[in-house]
Amino acid sequence: QVQLVESGGGLVRTGGSLTLSCAASGRSFSSYNLGWFRQAPGKEREFVSAISWSGSSTYQSDSVKGRFTISRDNAKNTVYLQMNSLKPEDTAIYYCAAGAFRNANTYYQDIYYDYWGQGTQVTVSS
Repeated sequence: QVQLVESGGGLVRTGGSLTLSCAASGRSFSSYNLGWFRQAPGKEREFVSAISWSGSSTYQSDSVKGRFTISRDNAKNTVYLQMNSLKPEDTAIYYCAAGAFRNANTYYQDIYYDYWGQGTQVTVSS
């Protein structure tokens, strides 16, 4: 069992930056792949970024590539999402998730993640 708690969301102007954190409790944090997803009002949840259990591989959606960076600190049981050059279209609730899968093709799909946080709101004003 893994419990995830996101923090760091807030209101920021276009072009600004935020860093989201997701703290995990439970065993074997270092064995889980970690992902960030987001859901805007009236839209489906979408993949943002992910990092492998080892930290050796990262994945980003095209919409955030070059602007967002995912990282993890296994000693602190925490995953981060550094978000730069924020745009109004980045406004959403951001969720972190943990999954034990080992297929690289599944990072982008929310159905393969086993545990989810409650989400943190990010609002980017124009």
